[in-house]
Amino acid sequence: MNAPLHDAAPAASSSSALDDQAARFALLRHPLTRPLAALLVLLVLDAVLVPGFFHIALRDGHLYGSVIDIANRAAPLMLAALGMTLVIATRGIDISVGAVVALSGTVAAMLVNGTPGSPAMPLGAALAAALGVALLCGLWNGALVAGVKLQPIVATLILMTAGRGLAQLLTDGQIVTVYEDSFFYLGSGYLAGLPVSLFVVAAVFALLLFLARRTALGLFIQAVGLNPVAARLAGLRTATLIVFVYAACSLCAGMAGLLITSNIKSADANNAGLLLELDAILAVTLGGTSLAGGRFSLAGSLVGALIIQTLTYTIYSLGVPPEVNMVVKAIVVFVVCISQSGELRALLKRRPA
Repeated sequence: MNAPLHDAAPAASSSSALDDQAARFALLRHPLTRPLAALLVLLVLDAVLVPGFFHIALRDGHLYGSVIDIANRAAPLMLAALGMTLVIATRGIDISVGAVVALSGTVAAMLVNGTPGSPAMPLGAALAAALGVALLCGLWNGALVAGVKLQPIVATLILMTAGRGLAQLLTDGQIVTVYEDSFFYLGSGYLAGLPVSLFVVAAVFALLLFLARRTALGLFIQAVGLNPVAARLAGLRTATLIVFVYAACSLCAGMAGLLITSNIKSADANNAGLLLELDAILAVTLGGTSLAGGRFSLAGSLVGALIIQTLTYTIYSLGVPPEVNMVVKAIVVFVVCISQSGELRALLKRRPA
């Protein structure tokens, strides 16, 4: 009668070991494990090479430090990456993000300042108008992709060129300086000791995460990304969904443009948001979102944006020439694209008989 009791102890121990092994395996397979590990490596490297990297000081009720500065400067990229995540999840791409950033910032600056013959608008109306222009840009991209059936890179290439050109026409190629103090609060103000821009990013992230996790939107996006034909045959309005994700992407880019314009206190249609779309795509892929569509991670995109900004800070802090930054990003893009290759993974898993 006692034999089963003696046999049960090793069985329970073996079951516990298997559970621990399964938990460790699940942790390693978690989509956020690799991007968080990469960010941690960069932070440790900065802590060793940059004196006082983690030092945070409180001045006039505001927190200052390298870590706060990295997060603040990464805010526009994080917003652009959040919108780009939804587009890439549907097998799309949006290379007009930088142009939308320049256009929305230009519209906001001109409306806040006022122009000859047109008085200055209230701040809220000016911001709403700038975001409305960004929304129209997204609807235009979505209509070309979903309605006209253009390839996403071709459809957004049109706005990439025309959008920045329109912003330059509005400003005559000049930098528009903003004089409204209340506008500066958005990009360089503080709330509860932290930059306001971080609260903007948190609000957008919370809204998109709610839509993706608590509604059917996330499931629909995955279905369209995995197999758009099957999703359409299943009754999903794929065209409406595609228009929605491009509109959301442009809205996020428009908010990023407002943060940039508010932070530098001027609208630079020539350089604002230049190549931001490439950094956003890189941040999304670093965060674990598949370029083939379907699988996506909003939190991973935020981590990817922080990786890029931390890498940029590290290069500048070590006195490395700025040109090296582009080379490092190119290497990172190459490694990420190769790591997502199914053929390469199959080759690495192959074992000789």
